[in-house]
Amino acid sequence: MKRIGILGGTFDPPHLGHLTMAEYVYEEMDLDEVWFMPSYIPPHKEEASTDADKRVAMVERAISGHPDFRVCDIERKREGTSYTVDTMRDLKRLYPEVIFYFIIGGDMVEHLPKWNRIEELVDIVQFVGVNRPGYERSHEIPVEFVDIPSVDISSTVIRERVAAGKSIRYIVPESVTQYMKEYGLYETDS
Repeated sequence: MKRIGILGGTFDPPHLGHLTMAEYVYEEMDLDEVWFMPSYIPPHKEEASTDADKRVAMVERAISGHPDFRVCDIERKREGTSYTVDTMRDLKRLYPEVIFYFIIGGDMVEHLPKWNRIEELVDIVQFVGVNRPGYERSHEIPVEFVDIPSVDISSTVIRERVAAGKSIRYIVPESVTQYMKEYGLYETDS
């Protein structure tokens, strides 16, 4: 059976922290592919500052050099708020022969018991927690952990740096930076 990792997020914008997480899990879990799944509107956040089509385009650019990384735009096509359980149920229906590994940051593991219909979701996917310093390993929900180097990058900080006219070199792939410049993403009107 094919083993596919799913890395969901707003990717507003995608950065090297996302890519590092995906690469380490890909190798350590011996996955066949990792699918990056940009959310349309995540249930736990306010709406993304950049529309879904542009975020998908940025992810496509960010992963273009990796032969086993793909974009899964199922949530963009569905539109509206998407819950992980609904998305993964749909993916399992479309790809019944695939074993899905849902990749989450170590900071999210403690929140898993509060996820929408978590009992159903645990039957559909295997969770992979990316271990970061300072987070306890929860045993309430079954999670496999992968250790990665500490990469303290956030999309919020990147947006703030761009708005302030500061460099994002070495934290965002150059192809994504060029796309952001082309469309004036995250810049202020000043």
